[in-house]
Amino acid sequence: MSTPNFKHQDSQPWYKNYMVIIFVIGMPAFVVIACIWFVYYSYQIRDSVVRDDWYMDGKTLYHDVSRDKLTYDLDLHGQMRFSNTGEVIFYLNYPPVSLQTGKLLNGDPVTYPDTLDLSISHATDIKKDRDVVLQHQEGNKYQATVDIDPVKAKYYLQVSNKGKNDWRMQDVAKLPRSEVNFNPLPVFNKQ
Repeated sequence: MSTPNFKHQDSQPWYKNYMVIIFVIGMPAFVVIACIWFVYYSYQIRDSVVRDDWYMDGKTLYHDVSRDKLTYDLDLHGQMRFSNTGEVIFYLNYPPVSLQTGKLLNGDPVTYPDTLDLSISHATDIKKDRDVVLQHQEGNKYQATVDIDPVKAKYYLQVSNKGKNDWRMQDVAKLPRSEVNFNPLPVFNKQ
């Protein structure tokens, strides 16, 4: 039996050994580069900020529904129409009792604000969100122009007034479509 000759292996410098290059240098370098890429990628696709009346107290999240409750208390309704040209028409409908008496259900006089805020939020893509101001035209009619993506998708719609009566109407709809109706949230009916 002859003894193996290891002299050839010992004569090579360490950096020419393929095992050192692959396992000692190559794999850790690959892991470091992959981690840097994942950190960069996660920063690029980070989640968007929540758009609503949420606030944090300590570690507890709360949702402020006072604006929705005011819409229910005033019995406000709305109808929004979308045209193919991007024109949005919104009709603010006060209850018949308020129109007859000239007073809202909370005692304030019936007035139509000069502007209303319209927020159209895509369910998953913040780039498709649109915020516009609806301008008062005449009577209960408001109008604005907005560019909505032509691909049908789920959107969260919100019409709000930032005046003395700080109310908001909300609905969820698949847009584009021709008409959306806004009603007070039914959750307040149970009280």
